[in-house]
Amino acid sequence: MRPAKPRFVQLLGRAQRALQRWIEARPESWEGISAAQVGLLFVLRSRGDAAVGEIALELGVAPAAVTNLSKRMQAAGMVERVADARDARLTRLRMTGAGGAASERAGEVLVELNARLSEGFTLEELQTVARWLAQAAALEPGTARD
Repeated sequence: MRPAKPRFVQLLGRAQRALQRWIEARPESWEGISAAQVGLLFVLRSRGDAAVGEIALELGVAPAAVTNLSKRMQAAGMVERVADARDARLTRLRMTGAGGAASERAGEVLVELNARLSEGFTLEELQTVARWLAQAAALEPGTARD
């Protein structure tokens, strides 16, 4: 008898809920910041500054979602709006000191989480998982395979 095929959608949903519970059990690391805000801060941490459209593309969300999120983050003092050096019509977002501190705290928790998730797997296995997750993240609604 052949083993049953993995139920990827169910496993992915369960994994997402377990990750969320794990993160929520460490409120000191996420005080006053949401997972979506952490994602935006990580983009800014890697780029220095970025336009709303660039952030939206990297996070896989609509630009309007980034605009709304950034307004709340600006009010909380985590990001600031700055003029683009080359195009005065374009506004970019840049992390503030408070945003950097929040990003640093969240990053420490995620280092621990990534270490736990990687335990017992070879680098090759982890690369396969990463490739599979990237493929899942790239799915477009309404596209069918021939």
